[in-house]
Amino acid sequence: MKELKKIKYWLFDLDNTLYSGDTKVFDQVDKKMALFISDKLNVTVEEAKKIQKDYFHEYNTTLNGMIKNHKIDAQEFLEFVHDVDLEFLKADTELQNELTNLQGKKFIFTNGSKAHAANVTKRIGIHNLFNGVFDIVDADFFPKPSIEPYKKIIEKYGIDPQYCIFIEDIARNLKPANKLGMKTAWVKNDEPWAAEFSGESFIDYKIDNLSKFLRRVNEQK
Repeated sequence: MKELKKIKYWLFDLDNTLYSGDTKVFDQVDKKMALFISDKLNVTVEEAKKIQKDYFHEYNTTLNGMIKNHKIDAQEFLEFVHDVDLEFLKADTELQNELTNLQGKKFIFTNGSKAHAANVTKRIGIHNLFNGVFDIVDADFFPKPSIEPYKKIIEKYGIDPQYCIFIEDIARNLKPANKLGMKTAWVKNDEPWAAEFSGESFIDYKIDNLSKFLRRVNEQK
């Protein structure tokens, strides 16, 4: 943990990282994706779910697969799938305190949209604590773990990778960060697609609770 005293740039994934996956927010997004595909491709919801998962695994995001194979309107997709009920997301004062005390610049790095990031962070009470949000539009629709968005966020915000850490719940998304010289932290979870590669050497830290992890960092400074 002592090496984290040197960190000047903090990158956070959004979904299932800045809030617990137990809230099942992304389950709602998941269902909306299936409905969107069903409508656009004129297939049953069950068929749409299969297409959705196939595209996720082949193209890293369902959106990427829909763009490449069906030339859909990306903005329409993002607006539709992120129009979900966030009422049960509560203010997280513990996370708010630790982010406030965290030294360095803080950014959200998400395969989702800025609008979704704003909705989520406002519900949690942390929306004013970040120096920027880098979303799938900023990435020109190249999703993590493609190397392109990592290079783009570094360039956009003038990040020095050797003084940066990326915190994310999908283990494979940490590999490019490590390759570019960042420290990496995986938010532990039981989702098979998120936990795959979690035993690899490109992961420096494994986190049970983000707020407690950040408190440990803050206590050393």
